[in-house]
Order: sequence, then C-alpha cells, then structure tokens
Amino acid sequence: MSKKIKMGLIGLGNRGMQLLEEVFSQHPEVEIAAVCDVYEDRVQRAVTLLTEKGCPQPVAASDYKTILDMPDVEAVILSTSWEHHIDLCIEAMKAGKYVASEVGGAYSVHQCWKLVEAYEKYKVPCMLMENCVYGRDEMMVYHMAKLGKLGRIVHCEGGYKHDLREEVSFGKENRHYRLNNYIHRNAENYPTHELGPIARVLDINRGNRMLTLTSVASRAEGLKEYLKQNKPDDAALAAADFCQGDIVNTIITCANGETILLTLDTTLPRYYSRGFTVQGTKGMYCEENRSLFLEGEEHTKDHWNWNKHWGNVEEYRKQYEHPLWKQYLADGVKEKGHDGIDWLVFCEFVKSVREKTEVPIDVYDMASWMCITALSEQSIAMGGHPVPIPDFTNGAWIKRL
Repeated sequence: MSKKIKMGLIGLGNRGMQLLEEVFSQHPEVEIAAVCDVYEDRVQRAVTLLTEKGCPQPVAASDYKTILDMPDVEAVILSTSWEHHIDLCIEAMKAGKYVASEVGGAYSVHQCWKLVEAYEKYKVPCMLMENCVYGRDEMMVYHMAKLGKLGRIVHCEGGYKHDLREEVSFGKENRHYRLNNYIHRNAENYPTHELGPIARVLDINRGNRMLTLTSVASRAEGLKEYLKQNKPDDAALAAADFCQGDIVNTIITCANGETILLTLDTTLPRYYSRGFTVQGTKGMYCEENRSLFLEGEEHTKDHWNWNKHWGNVEEYRKQYEHPLWKQYLADGVKEKGHDGIDWLVFCEFVKSVREKTEVPIDVYDMASWMCITALSEQSIAMGGHPVPIPDFTNGAWIKRL
C-alpha cells in the first residue's frame, strides 16, 4: 500500500468523535495526524481513542491553526459547530489543504459567496460531507431517474424530521450549539440532508439551478412543553422564548420547472424520516413507506389499496441498484456510521485527495445547499415572501457537468 494520507480533525464533539471512532481511524489509507478542539477534555479523549486502537499518536491542539501549519497534513476534516464551518473552510483552502466539512446551514448569503470566491482564488477543493447523498435508496432512485424510469421529474420532497428535543434542551450541559440557534433563529436550519439527494436527481448546478424559495414556520411550542416535563428546574431556559418554529416548510422553484418541498420538523414527538420523495411522469418513489410506484406495472392497478405494496423497493434492487452500492455490498458494508453512508462519503473524499482531483460535492453545491438556511430565515421574517436564490456558478450551471 502507498503511503498513508495524513489528515487533521478539527472539532471533537459528538459528531467528530463518532466519525473518528467508526470511520476515520478505520480507513486503511488515512492517518489522523492531528486532532483539535477548544475543550481540552475532548482533545485528550480523541488522543486516547486513537492510541488505544493502535494508531500513531496524533498532535493534540487547541488552536486549529496548529494543524493548518503542519506541512505533512494534506487534508483537514471539519466537524465543528455550524457557525464555524465556512470560515474554517476558507482558511484551510488558503493553507492549501483539501477540506471536508460537516453539514449545516449558512448564516448569511455573503458567507457562501466568500466560500466560492476562496475556492476560485486558491483552487483547493472543498467537499461538503453530505452523507445522505450516498444513501442506498437515494442512490438507487437517482440511478433510476437517470435511466428515465421515473419519466420527467416534476416534484421532489425531503425532510429533516427528527425529534431533537432532548439534544436541544440539554445543549448547555452537552456544550452543543443547537440550543442558541433554536432560541435566536427561525429558519430551515438543517437543509442539506433533505436537499442533497434531491439536488443530484434534479442536476442542480449541472444543467439546472434553484431560482426562488418561500418559507413559512409554525408557532414554537414543542420545546416549551418538553422543558416543563423534563427540565422543570431550569428557570432560565423555561423563561426563554424560542424563535425556531416547530415546523418549517420551504418551497423551491427550479430553472427547469421542477418544485421542491423541504420540511424541518425537530421539536415535536415523532419518528425519524428524511421524507425523500421523487415524482415523475412515469412513477414515483416515497421514503415514508419505502415504495416505488411505476406506471404500467401490474401493481399500479391497485392504487386505491397501495398500502399492500409498501416496502416493495426491495423488489427492484437487482435491476436498479446503483453501481456504487453494488460494489459496496460485494466488498462488505461498514455497518457503523448511519448504515454505512458515512464510510462512503469519506471514501469519496479520500479518493479525491489521493488522486488530486475535484471533489464530488464541491463548493458550488455547498454554497447552494447551505444558503437555504439564511434565505429561509429572510422569507419567514417577511411572512413567506419569495426570495431569489443566488447562482453561485455565475452562469456556468448551464453547461457544467
């Protein structure tokens, strides 16, 4: 095997440590040469984890610049809080390091333009580590769409529907960034899990683009009710007015005529779902019941009693499984890390670093997907008024592949 790629990991909260244990420390082509966090206990926990796994002892840092100054570090991975992602991406590109950033929403459109301008200045690739793009069903549906099996795609839906009441409510104790966001902001605050797979299906930034969005938010009651029942002694938090609406719906229009509906639903009791739905002129896929409805097939005659066919997606695996997942299954899926998709997205980044090529989810994707948060915040504040979505490719989307 050729020499391992040395990488640095910045941000060692729950997500950073999960990835370090289940993905980064297991990858045969990678050495985590340095770890960084502002909290000393997190740094020491990461060092201990790596050494106990038999990995070389990494440099332990409290200042991310220590890692950016290390000449043997080829790439950095960012799993910090949302507000630091873009600024750190820019500094890493300036330092000549390939950069992989965890997901979240942008705080302003200006931030997103700065990200794109930094890439165009320094020409150092930056990848958004949107693992849901590599979901097994998402990739199969993408493959079917490209084969024309769903016809002309007209509408897509996605959601981040995840009960986060405990995580948000105990944000102070866990040193987690979501709490302050939910107190002070009202937005589609986590758009890329929803939007990433849809953007691939609709060729966003590669022959298509998003034009406008309009967002509306419900009242904020879920966290208040949860706190009464589960944290009654926290007087300060009990008195807080949460800005973040319990349900946020965002409708996006596209240059090629499609519509997209995104739904954020994180502060009410519910089951987990990303609500991935694709509807075309020849059929549809729906994640909520994991089914495919393909016009002309025998089962579609029974559309009044469709619940009998829920879960039928497994019947289409052999014919339409995406080639990447076929190979992944043959090699043995890495079960840890969101059913293996964390492993896949990291492998794609590692491949780009090793081959010195562009990354598959680039800065134009990152800016386009992350800006939805800032734009939805504006639209909600204006009562659902439509707002334009910038073209971060500056017209290149028309011919860009």
